[in-house]
Amino acid sequence: MTIETLTIGDPFFAIRILKDEDIHQITGKTIVLNLADAPLRVREQTLGTLQSAILKDTEVRDAAHAVLIEGFADHGDETALLSRIRDTWPSAYQVRGEERLRGLEHYMSPKVWIGQFGFTLYHSAAVPLNVGLHRDHAFCRVPGFREVHTQIIGFGKMQQCREKDVETLYLEEPMAPGATHRPMYDADGNYPWHQFETITPSVFMAVEMLPEGAVPPEV
Repeated sequence: MTIETLTIGDPFFAIRILKDEDIHQITGKTIVLNLADAPLRVREQTLGTLQSAILKDTEVRDAAHAVLIEGFADHGDETALLSRIRDTWPSAYQVRGEERLRGLEHYMSPKVWIGQFGFTLYHSAAVPLNVGLHRDHAFCRVPGFREVHTQIIGFGKMQQCREKDVETLYLEEPMAPGATHRPMYDADGNYPWHQFETITPSVFMAVEMLPEGAVPPEV
C-alpha cells in the first residue's frame, strides 16, 4: 500500500498516486481517475478503467492504481489562478518544440514518469485555442501507447477527425472538471487525428501509458 505525492501541480494542485489501497478517505472535492484494470469502488458505485469523477468527503475502496487531484476547487478567483500558472509554467512550445504548438497560449507543468505512466498538467489560455490535429506519439516506438486527458479547470472538447482537417470531425466529447474522455486508441495504439480545443481557459492532466518494452523519454 503506497501513497505518492507528485510535485508537478505545486503550488496550485496536489497530485497523489494511490497503489494497492484497500480504503482511502477523500477529504474535500477531489478528482479521482482510476488507472487500474479493475474497478475502484465508491460506496455502491464503481469507476472503471480510465474513468474519473469528482468525489467529496467519502471513501474509495480497492484502489489498485489511481491518481487524485486535490485542491482544484479551492481557488476563489479562477482568473487569478490561471494568471499565476502562466507566470510559473513555460509554454509547451518552449519545452516540446513542436511546430503545431508555435505561438499558442498553451503552457505545461514539468512531466514526471512513475514506472510506465507519465503525468503532465497543461493550461490552454486562449479561446478558441486548438493544439493542432495529431495522431502520432513519436517518442514511443513500441506499439500500444495509450493516453487520456482529465479536465481540472474550465471547459473544453476533445475532437476526433477522419483526416487532418477539423471539417472531417466525426466525434466530439465535452470536457468539464472531473471528466476524462473515452480512450480513442485501438489495440495497437493507433490514434485518429485528434486535438483538444478550449471552450473556456482550461487546465487538464495528460496521462501517458507506455507498453511493456518501451522506455520513458528523458523529458
